[in-house]
Amino acid sequence: MEQPLPGQRWVSDSEPELGLGVVMKAEFGRVEIFFPAAGGHRQYAIKTAPLRRVHFMAGDTIKTHDGKTLEVESVEDRKGMLFYIGTDREVSEAELSDTISFSKPEDRLMAGQIDELRNFDLRIEALKRRAAMRQSTVRGFCGGRVDLLPHQMYIANEVASRLVPRVLLADEVGLGKTIEASLILHRLHLTGRAERILILVPEPLVHQWFVELYRRFHLTFSIYDEDRCDVLETEEEGVNPFLESQLILCSTSFLANSASRAAQAAEAGWDLLVVDEAHHLEWSAQAVSPSYSLVENLTSKIPGLLLLTATPQQLGPEGHFARLRLLDSNRYADLEQFLAESGHYEEVAKAMDRLASGKNLTAADEKLFVRKSPHLKEQLTALKKGAEDAREKLISSLLDEFGTGRVMFRNTRAALTGFPEREAKLVPLTGGDEPLEAKVKWLAKLLKELGEEKVLLICRTRKLAEQVHEKLLHEINVNAALFHEGLTLMQRDRQAAYFAEEDGARILLCSEIGSEGRNFQFAHHLVLFDLPEDPELLEQRIGRLDRIGQTTTIHIHVPYIKASGEEVLARWYHEGLNAFEKNLHGATEIVESLREELAPLLASMKAAPLKAFIKKSQEQRKLVTAKLEKGHDRLLELNSCKPERAEAVIEAIRAQDADTEFEEFFIRLVDHFGLHVEEHGNRSYVLMPAHLTTDKFPALPDEGLLASFERTRALSRENMAFLTQDHPMVRGALDLLLGSESGNSSFGLWRSAGSEGLILETHFVVECIAPTALHVDRFLAAVPIRIVVDHTNKDRGDDAGYMHAKIEKGSPTRLLENAGIKRKIFPAMLGKSRKLAEAEMAKLIAEATETMKAQLQAEVDRLEDLRQINDHVRPEEIEAAKTQMTALEEAIASARPRLDSLRLVLQST
Repeated sequence: MEQPLPGQRWVSDSEPELGLGVVMKAEFGRVEIFFPAAGGHRQYAIKTAPLRRVHFMAGDTIKTHDGKTLEVESVEDRKGMLFYIGTDREVSEAELSDTISFSKPEDRLMAGQIDELRNFDLRIEALKRRAAMRQSTVRGFCGGRVDLLPHQMYIANEVASRLVPRVLLADEVGLGKTIEASLILHRLHLTGRAERILILVPEPLVHQWFVELYRRFHLTFSIYDEDRCDVLETEEEGVNPFLESQLILCSTSFLANSASRAAQAAEAGWDLLVVDEAHHLEWSAQAVSPSYSLVENLTSKIPGLLLLTATPQQLGPEGHFARLRLLDSNRYADLEQFLAESGHYEEVAKAMDRLASGKNLTAADEKLFVRKSPHLKEQLTALKKGAEDAREKLISSLLDEFGTGRVMFRNTRAALTGFPEREAKLVPLTGGDEPLEAKVKWLAKLLKELGEEKVLLICRTRKLAEQVHEKLLHEINVNAALFHEGLTLMQRDRQAAYFAEEDGARILLCSEIGSEGRNFQFAHHLVLFDLPEDPELLEQRIGRLDRIGQTTTIHIHVPYIKASGEEVLARWYHEGLNAFEKNLHGATEIVESLREELAPLLASMKAAPLKAFIKKSQEQRKLVTAKLEKGHDRLLELNSCKPERAEAVIEAIRAQDADTEFEEFFIRLVDHFGLHVEEHGNRSYVLMPAHLTTDKFPALPDEGLLASFERTRALSRENMAFLTQDHPMVRGALDLLLGSESGNSSFGLWRSAGSEGLILETHFVVECIAPTALHVDRFLAAVPIRIVVDHTNKDRGDDAGYMHAKIEKGSPTRLLENAGIKRKIFPAMLGKSRKLAEAEMAKLIAEATETMKAQLQAEVDRLEDLRQINDHVRPEEIEAAKTQMTALEEAIASARPRLDSLRLVLQST
């Protein structure tokens, strides 16, 4: 590949539907191309880029921006830029139309350039396979190196299917929010709906997210910090460093503490923003934290948004409202209105239960809900007339307009199965003048009793963790690791890895940051060296061990000094709230109602008042739990997992996992490129680059790859790649083949056909060049259209004889020497094929347009409905949705068939 220069026109062989690209810059081994017709940028490594220089020759006819054509008489290269000279004018390559197509297999055939029949067959199968992959309802889901858990797959599918996903993922600790978010962003990224993604996480979790995204989904994010930004700005003055990568991961604090970097990030343009541990975004009507201001500014510019938190209510109703307004400022515009609506959650839940059980709404329901919403009234009328499909729509609309809406998903342990028992072991100690010494001596004794079992210890501060570590080593000779905010990210990762090793640290001592995000489920003993006053934070601590996949009872050790505030907290949590052994629902509401009585007890413990306080806490817990089960939690349960839908998604993934025909096709595909393949047991292979015919083969390490198509086996072996249709090697190999000329021109002989003549088999691809932001592919994918005609221009597409004919290798040389065939018969056959392809494409366009209008009209109806009950919905929002529908209709209508490959067959008697 020659060195690209700014201003030159190049085309992507792997994505010809993007049209002509313009080189923006080429340096440091990378080239950035802008595709004006699609409105999208791409970055490629120059050595392996699937790009081809646009270079027309004398005799070609070219088209310019203004729609005019020019027959090229000569071409001049002036300082790297091409100029095409015709009879009366010249045109620079910069003036070429952005929608020119370059796939001309007919020219290759007429020039006698033909490929092996097996290469033609491989290409046609590749066309069909890639189209099926792009249209798959589980694209982006099947490639995840994850177990197929119903609650995760339901949420991923539900959110990723939305026009503009903006949701709060609030599953309880340990249920896999990170995996849910990764599944969603992986699907959006592979389908082109989220090419640019920004992920913000607490600083201690940056490396963990990076590793998880790469290990489970083969997504390589660039980690950004001040040093990286400085380097990028040094390399090129005036550059926005956030434009240098498509996928960026950084800490929330990095941007929140730098106004200039935050401004650059906001200006960079993103499709999706992901924010982990969103409960740290503090907001009130009186004060807004820097991190909240940062995210609020970003969300006003970024269409897609995923907020993650296991404790959505940790900052109370006001804090919960603050996060919801980030997701949907139209729906959640007024705090007082939100609080008033919350009072009706129980009525909404009862109404939806009636609908779900096959009953209709009551008169009271209609008075409370339907009269406020014309759209609900239409759905109810349709339901009363017998339209059962209106029932699901009515449930969804009630959730959206009067309940928790479409913006929040929260699965709980109570609604799922497969979790371990939690056993609390409270240990009263006599502290005397040295309470810390008493606790450390107890800890040393516990470690001796537990033998080689792993122990995780969490306390509030770095200082205390270091003190415990130092004193423990004086008491006992034990491998211990420290994990706190004073360590660098790399040091923390090493300490966590040391703890995870079988022969590594016996105990990991963490400050409070150890209770967020990290997964230590291989351990079964948790020591809560001190206790937080927030039960939500307590649950986060326990959640480091109590996670999906935990197989053993979790032992929670709580040492406390008798007759102190520690005893108050320990007994309150255990006896009053049962928070150690069960997940506590409504924790924030319970604590708020008891806070005034708790404070004096913490200051000075007294037995009788503590006993009364514990009893009151038990009663309050029962009241709040019952209320939530009937109202808020019931709404979330209805919205967060629908098993029948989840099972449909899982079955589709399993069907792809079990597709041995695709496996066989992939082996033939890599063999085409000279990859050495050895079997390695059940559906597993060793792939080696021994005889590769290209230096562009994707995602293959120099030392080769051990890989399996079997999910269970791949998940059980870290050194084994999981090959699916989503894997970058699979996608890259398909693009490599279809981006080349290999197999696009072929010739064959059909002996004993029963008659003499010619048959032309063509394969067109539906090509729609449109801005990437429209995501046209979800409605009109690049599907192949097969057309077969004979020399009389008769349609032979359904000819069973030809479909099952044995086509033999032959040479077209003598045939092409016949001027009549070359200049009349073949062009006529090709013209007829194109007309038939256009007719087939017209059907696809009609279907795509109908599907698109139905989906987008539903969103327009929703916004118009919300405007009836919420005047904060701006008319511009509704107009924007309508404008998108119009733009999509025009883009789909502009689709055209692009000839990808053809085979001319000479039949004889």
